[in-house]
Amino acid sequence: MSHVVTSHAQELTTARERIAETGRSIYDRGLTFGSTGNISVRLSDGRLLLTPTNVAMGRLDPAALSLTDAGGAYISGEKPTKEAFLHATMYGAREDAGAVVHLHSTHSVAVSCLADINHADVLPPLTAYYIMRVGRLPLVDYFPPGDTALAKAVGKLAGKHHAVLLANHGPVVAGRDIDAALFATEELEETAKLFLMLQGKRTRPLTPAQVEELRDRFPS
Repeated sequence: MSHVVTSHAQELTTARERIAETGRSIYDRGLTFGSTGNISVRLSDGRLLLTPTNVAMGRLDPAALSLTDAGGAYISGEKPTKEAFLHATMYGAREDAGAVVHLHSTHSVAVSCLADINHADVLPPLTAYYIMRVGRLPLVDYFPPGDTALAKAVGKLAGKHHAVLLANHGPVVAGRDIDAALFATEELEETAKLFLMLQGKRTRPLTPAQVEELRDRFPS
């Protein structure tokens, strides 16, 4: 029993340090700003470790991170992000998810504000790595920040999509671990940037056959 307790304690410490490190990297590179965005990790016992509300990603204190149960109920630490329900929803729909990243990254948010985009799959298949790391990206209708109705909207898509784009808000991305979630979020942001740069120009996206080959080889 003591071995199990020690193992859980070490896992929690490692997750705290990893979230703080990731938050600093995201903030320093301008992928989020102010106190926007949030990160979570699902521990092996089902508990969730999340960034607190109203704290800049670049100044996260590992010891002050929020700990909740699997459903998002508060256990300890500072008050969790008001969007904790988004994380709980993604985990509830995806047994393979070990981490979730939600940002207000500039180019992804810009795309989420466009009128004429495909709600079923927002971004075109411009690169192989976008298909490999993100796949299809549906748009979730707009809800005010913190509105729990957003959880239902995300929940309808999360089982089939590990990444969604919230209208006029930003991306929510799940991954098997924090690196996978972060890499996919970064790939989404870079593809959104490319998409905006190429507006008004003739493009040559991957063909349907090329996309299907990638999806077969690298299911997201």
